[in-house]
Amino acid sequence: MTAPTGIPGARFLDPATLARIDNLELLARTVVDGFINGLHHSPYLGLSVDFAEHRAYMPGDDIRRIDWRLFARSDRFYVKEFEADTNANVSILMDISPSMSFRGEGRAVSKLDYARYLAACLAWFSRQQRDRVGIVTFDADVVDRVPPSAKHLNIVLHTIDRITSGKQGTLRTPLSRVAESFRRPSILALISDLYEDPAEVVSAVNLLRAKGNDLIVFQIMDPSELTFPFDRPANFEDLESGERIPLVPDQLREQYHELMSAHLKQLKQRFTDNQIDYALFDTSQPLDYALFHFLSNRERMSRVR
Repeated sequence: MTAPTGIPGARFLDPATLARIDNLELLARTVVDGFINGLHHSPYLGLSVDFAEHRAYMPGDDIRRIDWRLFARSDRFYVKEFEADTNANVSILMDISPSMSFRGEGRAVSKLDYARYLAACLAWFSRQQRDRVGIVTFDADVVDRVPPSAKHLNIVLHTIDRITSGKQGTLRTPLSRVAESFRRPSILALISDLYEDPAEVVSAVNLLRAKGNDLIVFQIMDPSELTFPFDRPANFEDLESGERIPLVPDQLREQYHELMSAHLKQLKQRFTDNQIDYALFDTSQPLDYALFHFLSNRERMSRVR
């Protein structure tokens, strides 16, 4: 697959290609090495970026790195310098409830498959940054947990590889248990389709902030959930509850679009208001492309916070 416009020379792997790679370690290495080597290597490009020190502004420095608050106090230009935190704990929190198993017609991967690929890539990338890596899977409660460690990458990848869809899920109970289990500040990457009321979602996620954890939320959606392309009357099944409802799509499409748009807008706004990094990935996106742009944006925003 050729690169999207604006990134000449880079090549990206579509989800159908990833689905043909049956080794998660190879998949993660392929994706991560591809977007790092195929674009440009930034010394700050990672999940963890910490402020290091100020130095005097020099001609040619990026003006976006100027600390304007310090300028207001000192009337002198200083730029912020950053360094990657090489000793961070990174835990991936992965929703495996039944709704994550949805795969739209003609799609190569389900949301759960895409989430597995994303989790493997985050684990591999974090370990390459010399962070300690762990994972928690959950539905209505914690299902599996591997604590963060510099030696746990293979265990994390094995855990991801054997994930299957769980039972009807929720966020509050498992995230509350996860919050109680961390004894030091960590980077927590939540992967879920976030099919709950936005206020409840953010309230549950905020439970993780009590001990100073740095939160990243990845919402995984199938394109069919975003566009509602169905055109024939059918029984639609709620994958969480198993309830089947007869619907005529043409009569509901406009209302569905309005509700979905409002849901996504509220989620994004509430996460922004709470200073929680958030990204929506749909399962038709090349994962390496989506990850690169998310991490680049996170690095950029870290410099101005």
